[in-house]
Amino acid sequence: MLERLKAIARRYDELGELLSDPNTLADMPLYTRLSKERADAEEIVSVYREYERTEGEMNAAFAEAEKETGEMRDLLNEEGYACREKLSQLLTKLKILLLPKDKNDERNCTLEIRAGAGGEEAALFAYELYRMYMGYCERHRFGWEVVSLNETELGGVKEAVVFVTGKGAYKRLKYESGVHRVQRVPETESQGRIHTSTATVAVLPEAEEVEVEIKDEDIRVDLYRSSGAGGQKVNKTETAIRITHFPTGIVVTCQDERSQLKNKEKAFRVLRARLYDYYSGKASGEEAANRKSLVGTGDRSERIRTYNFPQSRITDHRIGLSLHDMEGFLSGDLDEMTDALARAETERKLLSSDE
Repeated sequence: MLERLKAIARRYDELGELLSDPNTLADMPLYTRLSKERADAEEIVSVYREYERTEGEMNAAFAEAEKETGEMRDLLNEEGYACREKLSQLLTKLKILLLPKDKNDERNCTLEIRAGAGGEEAALFAYELYRMYMGYCERHRFGWEVVSLNETELGGVKEAVVFVTGKGAYKRLKYESGVHRVQRVPETESQGRIHTSTATVAVLPEAEEVEVEIKDEDIRVDLYRSSGAGGQKVNKTETAIRITHFPTGIVVTCQDERSQLKNKEKAFRVLRARLYDYYSGKASGEEAANRKSLVGTGDRSERIRTYNFPQSRITDHRIGLSLHDMEGFLSGDLDEMTDALARAETERKLLSSDE
């Protein structure tokens, strides 16, 4: 591992020289690519050089201790042991920095929420999840752009599709994919019995056009009149878009905008994200198995979390973590949960890399 770190540090210094070369400055695409490569390596090189300094200080302290006696020897040994403890911490940090990164982490994403089992109560719960993620995105200053929102008469949501934009949006939300279960007494329940309902969540990284080829002969685009709220203009003109992708059977609809062009653009963005996810999952058996093993980015039929209203308890079944602030959680305070999921995933990867 240390040889690999030395090579990264050498490349980092080399990139610094290249970026100051007039020929590089004259080639903007090359300059941009090299700048990004150097920026990506900056943190790991900084930690590695701190590791080297600390190792030098430790060796010097122990060497000096051998020449001393009494209290001075004890002080120098104490300094050496402190450096050794710091080295252990820096080594762990370096291992984490060297772990393969999810290439999708910094991307925008598509968030899809659907009511599951439980009828109208499931739709009401899906709407609460919709509001929860909206609050979470506001806290992290992510953009929130509705693609489609299929509401029920009682204020629930059958299906919601949203673009979440901002650096690291997928990284913060990717652990939310799966089945969310709610246990509570519905407002319509006269005898006070606790009901169980579910909603499903899917988080898909946004795909670039060059990553997913959509052939004209593979799709059908239908226009139809928007339904629901939005005014007479929306309902009287064919602004809604439905795209059917024949090879996969994926169907995407968008009717949120009054502009047919904007709805079509949004629908294609969602289609690209779904196709990217579909083909990534089928790329190989090994990759599919790996995706399934990851915390929260595997099988979306997996029950990942339970929201128990009578006990104000939210339990994530993947890591066994329970929180007891239902009001705060549903308002978008998810950081404690998402940070714990990210740590668990990092620990799993570290264990795998040591095997």
